[in-house]
Amino acid sequence: MKFFIYALTILSLGALAQNTFSKTTVIRMGYFPNITHAQALVGISKGTFQHALGKNVSVETKVFNAGPSVIEAMFAGKLDIAYIGPNPAINGYIKSHGQALKIVAGACSGGASLVVRKDAGIADIKDLAGKKIASPQLGNTQDVALRAWLKHNDFTLKEKGGNVQVIPVANPDQLTLFLKKEIDAAWTVEPWVSRLIREGNGVLYLDESTLWPDGKFVTAHVIVSKKFLDNNPQLVKKWVEAHVETTLWINEHPDQAKQIINMQIKKETGKALDENIINDAFSRLEITYDPISSSLVKAAESAYEQGFLGKEKPDLSGIYELNILNQLLKEKGLSPVK
Repeated sequence: MKFFIYALTILSLGALAQNTFSKTTVIRMGYFPNITHAQALVGISKGTFQHALGKNVSVETKVFNAGPSVIEAMFAGKLDIAYIGPNPAINGYIKSHGQALKIVAGACSGGASLVVRKDAGIADIKDLAGKKIASPQLGNTQDVALRAWLKHNDFTLKEKGGNVQVIPVANPDQLTLFLKKEIDAAWTVEPWVSRLIREGNGVLYLDESTLWPDGKFVTAHVIVSKKFLDNNPQLVKKWVEAHVETTLWINEHPDQAKQIINMQIKKETGKALDENIINDAFSRLEITYDPISSSLVKAAESAYEQGFLGKEKPDLSGIYELNILNQLLKEKGLSPVK
């Protein structure tokens, strides 16, 4: 009897030890079902992140539709890694006094444009007077870019006594309002740029890339919870490595990547994009691991000037953690990012 109890105790301790050493770490990832989040879509579909992290790490994904909700989830400790646009990341960093997040890699450059309705009578910039222009969300990346561009071209917004109205409208609703002729133009991001053109009787008026040096500006990048980064630097390194490899694969296999991206979009939203929309969108953006930091600084300055970032000029000197990325790039014989 004593031998039986002894043996049972040994087996129990062994099982406990096995469970202890095989404990699974969970990484909670957020992203949008959007072309500009291509690495997230491809990496999830192909299992790239899971393979890179190993069997003792589990990746849990959550789909978002707007940047602010991503930041709220990270503030609440419910997200570790996310793909997101620049302005929400800036807001999250400033509101947390630099304690909530770090940008560890770029994801997408370009893909934002001003589209006008063909029958809105907008042939020249002066024709925007008296028009209604939509943006995806008040204070989001495209909204700030639109307001800065209008100000640069000497327009005053209607709420300030001018004759141009900016109306924050969710991307799907922009298409509906285009078709109803209730808005005249929209400054938005792919694939909605292409959808407004092909499905909404729109025409490309201005590609935002023409406003930036070398045509490059950040549309999406990868952020990591600062707490998660501090506690799990090796896991973050594995993630960034998988992100870089996925970026390279997408650029080397664009046709196959488009199919995977569209398949994942259909899985997440219930509807795939038209093949022409995918091709048009890819022609106006670049999938990249470079965060294009200079454009982030400029975007922050524009947001501050328009009153979106409080009373003090933002200090973004600590928003980046690019040592991991540059170390990986060096190991792969690739040029580092700034």
